[in-house]
Amino acid sequence: MRFIGSKANLLNRIKAVIDQHCDESDEIFCDLFSGTGAVARYFKPYYQIISNDILSFSHILTAATIENNEKPRFEKLLKEGICEPITYLENERFLFLGKQYITDTYSPAGKDGRMYFTEENARRIDFIRSTIEGWKNEKLINAGEYKYLLACLIEGVPFISNITGTYGAYLKHWDKRAYKKFEMYRINIIDNNKRNICYNEDANELIKKIKGDILYIDPPYNERQYLPNYHVLETIARYDSPKATGITGMRPYGHEKSDYCMKANVEAAFSNLIADADFKHIIVSYSDDGLLSVEQILTILRKHCRTESVDYVAIPYARYKGKLEQKQKEHNEYIFYASKYATKKKISSVRDMSIAGTTAIDKKRFVKSPMNYIGGKYKILPQLFDLFPNDIDTFIDLFAGGFNVSANIKAKKTICNDMNHKVVEMVRTLCYADIEIVLRRIDDKIQEFDLSKENEVGYKAFRDCYNATGNPIDLFTLSCFSFNYQFRFNSKLEYNNPFGRNRSQYSEITKKNLILFMEEMKRKRLEFFARDFRSMDIDGLSNNDFIYCDPPYLITNGSYNDGNRGFHDWGEEEERDLCKFLDGANKRTIRFALSNVFIHKNRENKILIDWAKKYKVHYIDSDYSNCNYQFKEKAAETVEVLITNY
Repeated sequence: MRFIGSKANLLNRIKAVIDQHCDESDEIFCDLFSGTGAVARYFKPYYQIISNDILSFSHILTAATIENNEKPRFEKLLKEGICEPITYLENERFLFLGKQYITDTYSPAGKDGRMYFTEENARRIDFIRSTIEGWKNEKLINAGEYKYLLACLIEGVPFISNITGTYGAYLKHWDKRAYKKFEMYRINIIDNNKRNICYNEDANELIKKIKGDILYIDPPYNERQYLPNYHVLETIARYDSPKATGITGMRPYGHEKSDYCMKANVEAAFSNLIADADFKHIIVSYSDDGLLSVEQILTILRKHCRTESVDYVAIPYARYKGKLEQKQKEHNEYIFYASKYATKKKISSVRDMSIAGTTAIDKKRFVKSPMNYIGGKYKILPQLFDLFPNDIDTFIDLFAGGFNVSANIKAKKTICNDMNHKVVEMVRTLCYADIEIVLRRIDDKIQEFDLSKENEVGYKAFRDCYNATGNPIDLFTLSCFSFNYQFRFNSKLEYNNPFGRNRSQYSEITKKNLILFMEEMKRKRLEFFARDFRSMDIDGLSNNDFIYCDPPYLITNGSYNDGNRGFHDWGEEEERDLCKFLDGANKRTIRFALSNVFIHKNRENKILIDWAKKYKVHYIDSDYSNCNYQFKEKAAETVEVLITNY
């Protein structure tokens, strides 16, 4: 859902601040102005969550995904013969004689002829909303099931709304998306095994009644009230039949205006909020076009918190471009930090982290790929990202491998390529499939074949099943029980990795890494290819783009470069062709970085050493405990490098 002030693009930077200042003793995270719940959901795997928003539709969206730790089972509806409530609500044929407020108020069927929804979609929304309310009143669904169904309804509404972004006005002609048949949105649920609580209250009143460790504050910034911009969703959430007025059918909201949207009230409201907060760490998001200035915020934080702890960082972003302007005006988003009480962890400057860039990165920031891929770069991501450019439009991960770099890079667009099309297909599926569907299939196959660390017979039967069907989710499951968790194929591209007896399994850690990986990849603009690197077209790239190469290493003995795993081997010809490929990129002023080794087990890669003389060489402190080409020798016998042209 497009939401004013959404922090979806700042989640990793907010986490960077938290990782620097917080430690394992911090357990409770509060998202006080939750909006659509993006921040609360992001931090749910790490903390017990308290969330709040004064808008009812925002509260519903967050409560459905935060308070619930699993998808509702709808046991009472099942007894009534309704096996799939969402499918029933979307497709049940009805002669609807009940409440039709949405139809009469926000569709052309009403006397005012408003065009938020087509009549057909409006009637479907009315039917769904009335039915959900009826199920609740008849006690056929509990509170968690009620909120979940409402959230699935509300999340689906923007996809067929005849608007430009918010509900402040509708279009005077029908946008093509308005003609789509209304569908509810299937919402994913993550279990953090904690009791999470969501409130629907005024933030300044709620803060007096709660306490915790980390308080995240993202209040409204300017005079634009949220309720008028989302009044249709608010009405669907409450279904209270308000008296709609004006061309847009606005619901009354005079008594619900936020002090944070009023110049005369905002400073006192913010000061009172900080004064009443009983939290160890306070993090505030704000913008330079907000009603409060940076100095006002700093003054309030220093007044009510430990003065020496207060700091902030500015993150540039392009806000708008006027019709007569050739250059975009730069604006800043700010992240403020303050601590109310002494902390165990040493407080250092937020700016020392270079949040807008990639220096001084704590590895806890990174998402770990659930794949144990030979040569995976997870352990050295802090070193790599410290050397990568900060501003990347298009990022090409030319040899994506285990996708650790692709999952963590910050770029407007990410292109993932690897010659192993089996793995590429698997990752593409994980990125686009519903998380619950993926997890359910994994669990079903583990149960069907009785997969464990001891059952080799079940493993081989499942391996035969995968080779017969080629299901990409099954490939991931298969790798979890394989020797050393590796992906191996024979010349017929049949999976042939042996059983990982007494070692390999699908653990809770693997499951958590899988969920975090899928969530992170779903936030990105991705493209996937399974090409030989020589076939990749880079003519459209510019000096704002970046190519990262982590090819098979010529002088090592990994299973991916021996030519016996169903994919082309890596030899001197490929090594020289890659050097030529990168020389071509350099001539086009495209930035690149190449990971490789100069020396391994007393062997030198002379081709690479000679070629690298014209570029910049950075020496990497590497440690790959899971790579079978790395032997337990002195570190000096393997010299790993990153070669860059910038």
